[in-house]
Amino acid sequence: MDPTTDAMPTPATALIKDSGSATFAADVIEASKEVPVIVDFWAPWCGPCKQLGPALEKLVNEAAGAVRLVKINIDEHPAIAQQLRIQSIPAVFAFKDGRPVDGFAGALPDSELKQFIDKLTDGTVAPSPVAGLLEAAKAALTAKDSTQATALFSEALTLEPGNVEAIVGLARCYLDEGEIDMAREIIDGLSDELAAHAEVASLRSALELVDMRNNAGDAEELARKVAANPKDLQARFDLAMARYAADDREAAIDELLEIVRRDRSWNESAARKQLLKFFEVFGSDDPLTQTGRRRLSSMLFS
Repeated sequence: MDPTTDAMPTPATALIKDSGSATFAADVIEASKEVPVIVDFWAPWCGPCKQLGPALEKLVNEAAGAVRLVKINIDEHPAIAQQLRIQSIPAVFAFKDGRPVDGFAGALPDSELKQFIDKLTDGTVAPSPVAGLLEAAKAALTAKDSTQATALFSEALTLEPGNVEAIVGLARCYLDEGEIDMAREIIDGLSDELAAHAEVASLRSALELVDMRNNAGDAEELARKVAANPKDLQARFDLAMARYAADDREAAIDELLEIVRRDRSWNESAARKQLLKFFEVFGSDDPLTQTGRRRLSSMLFS
């Protein structure tokens, strides 16, 4: 199995299908008398649509028949969008018993999409086996058990090829095991739709940090250089990366914050950008991320 091959779910089953003006009544109005139908109005040029579409498809597949998804390209079928007075996309409508009952505009996080579907189906959606595997895999990854995490992420991909969380999780396992080329191969092989996900962006940042870590200079020598000339911001930046390479994340953040304090615009705001990359890779729940963000905001907005 290759987790990187065009694995985004496509409208190829009874649960997910493309529709248009000629089939809207049958696919949506009539079908919603049997089971709730979600209608996703999208267009190929719409960036947020590329994030929302796969997320909706994933949740509809997980619902295992409790709800269906109909996708309508407004470039090809503008009349329906006009009739429903759609002003912007992505736009989502939910139909039940032959009439619209709910909807939203714009891309929503997965948690809110899940709530949207749960409300539509009166909470009848069964727990997804993939969701359970992903939860266990993430726990194993947090516990530094890469072997177990790899097996669980791989099993999730067997059940649901194209699941972004599983693909990224598997790549993170390779990253943790030092198999950098394997992790990079997975990410570089993703389709444009999958590559647009935030989880993928975070992993790309992690891979960039690995490259920077491998190219970091000698920390002691750089520390002496900074001590001799505290205004040498390039040496301080290099020292921050050397601290990070030595797994002294807090010291690395301190050095970058000191650069921001001295000259926030230095080298096109390189220190601030590097801090944000650190925070993205560390994760929002990491205490260093939380304190670091507060300190950075205090400097930028004081």
